[in-house]
Amino acid sequence: MGSRDDDGPSIEGQGYVADINSIREAQARIAPYVHKTPILSSTSIDAIAGKQLFFKCECFQKAGAFKIRGASNSIFALDDDQASKGVVTHSSGNHAAAVALAAKLRGIPAYIVIPKNAPACKVDNVKRYDGRVIWSDANMESRESIARRVQEETGAVLVHPFNDKYTISGQGTVSLELLEQVPEIDTIIVPISGGGLISGVALAAKAINPSIRIVAAEPKGADDSAQSKAAGHIIKLATTDTIADGLRAFLGDLTWPVVRDLVDDIIVVDDNAIVDAMKMCYETLKVAVEPSGAIGLAAALSDDFKQSSAWHESSKIAIIVSGGNVDLRVLWDSLYK
Repeated sequence: MGSRDDDGPSIEGQGYVADINSIREAQARIAPYVHKTPILSSTSIDAIAGKQLFFKCECFQKAGAFKIRGASNSIFALDDDQASKGVVTHSSGNHAAAVALAAKLRGIPAYIVIPKNAPACKVDNVKRYDGRVIWSDANMESRESIARRVQEETGAVLVHPFNDKYTISGQGTVSLELLEQVPEIDTIIVPISGGGLISGVALAAKAINPSIRIVAAEPKGADDSAQSKAAGHIIKLATTDTIADGLRAFLGDLTWPVVRDLVDDIIVVDDNAIVDAMKMCYETLKVAVEPSGAIGLAAALSDDFKQSSAWHESSKIAIIVSGGNVDLRVLWDSLYK
């Protein structure tokens, strides 16, 4: 097995860290370890949206979210010497579980730095996959500093949750599958946070169909990407406040150029709209989704999107349902007599 290096391929001379070739390589590498997730649709939701919507259900992915794609690509790209000391990452939940699972499949240790406010269901997933949990404060500085310390102490390889070419390339395999399943898609709505998913999706989709639209969905309480696009440079917020716990990170120096250049629009929605979209997913699609996974539908139904050129020029819209790891203990407790 070849080792990971530090220089990523560019796409058509633009200098992006990943491209269609690295994404296709990722697809081949991770095929034994991930699911090809289904596309769902609903005529009832289509009638409400006024468009045909196609839900790419990464909530049915291994570990319950798309993150296993990037994590397994990163970990299985390591040579044996690199892998022998294990891997380390920091994450609020889904990436943490994905790294723990991919490391377990590779047979190496995984050191997982998790903020103290991470949802219990996501922490449970990490432990289920034998990840070694290390707690941090609920901010990026604490997460990153503790991960660096663990890396120095153990020699483990850092698997970054978004700002890494192997992570981005792995996430881009979502687009390859989607456009094989529904080739006529003309718009893709993608949750945005650190930008790993939307970068991979955009790079793959626009390589296959340059006219396809990539629309980001972002929570109002963590709208740094929308502010960054407007300002023309990365904006980092002092605090974030959103129910979408998986969308609280900020863009990185590798994801920002892709978001800047290839994301056509960013739709910002509030938490009430996200909860309404979750409710619709549960009641109509019959799919359990977490807030971060429902935000794409919230964006598709929003007034801002319906007033945009993307909505008027679209007929077949894909929504990436990024994950389904939601804590349902309150629901179950309410049902016990």
